[in-house]
Parts: sequence; C-alpha cells; structure tokens
Amino acid sequence: MTFHELCAEVKKEIKECSIEDVKKMHSDKEDFVLVDTREESEFAAGKIKGAIHIGKGIIERDIHLHVPDKDKKIVLYCGGGFRSALAAHNLQKMGYTNVISMDGGWRGWNESQGEIE
Repeated sequence: MTFHELCAEVKKEIKECSIEDVKKMHSDKEDFVLVDTREESEFAAGKIKGAIHIGKGIIERDIHLHVPDKDKKIVLYCGGGFRSALAAHNLQKMGYTNVISMDGGWRGWNESQGEIE
C-alpha cells in the first residue's frame, strides 16, 4: 500500500472540512482548536492565524497537553491534507470525538488568500 492509498482509506473513516468551512468557523467565532500538524520548520515559516503547533510526529503523545477535553472541536491541517488526515484518524482511535481534517491544507489556504501569521 502506498502513502496515498493509505490516506484514501483513512479519509473514509474521518471527518473532513473545506478551507471555506474553517474560514466560516473563524468568522462565526466558533469554539475550536486549530492545530497545524506540519514540521516545526514549516510552522515557523508561516501559519494560519490562531493555529497552535503540534507536529504529526508527536501529536498522539502531546495532544492531551493542549486539548485535554476529548469532546472539544479540533481542526487539523498540514501542507495538503494528508498528514492531518492520518493524525485525525489516530486521535479518533484515542477517543477524541470531534476531530476534523481540513482538506487542502496550508497550500490551499494560501491559494484562497486566507489570513496567516
């Protein structure tokens, strides 16, 4: 199985949202945690406004430090929507009930001229 085949399988079992959905969550001032799962160097170069960083390599270990409430709405993003899908799948397995992967990721966010920091 290839990486993309694995991601396609995982995406069948998780919730995904669009970039426009996340923009609406921001504008509606919804209560959610936006998590950037990219590498530290990617995050340091720029992030979606309001995002916190928990890299894909450590999210399973450290999520409870940032989001102890397993029912809290969490939106994950990465570069294009693949790593965040894998992370969402694992968080669901860990008992997080409201995890969403943003399809399109950082690249799509920038293409849509979303607000960044």
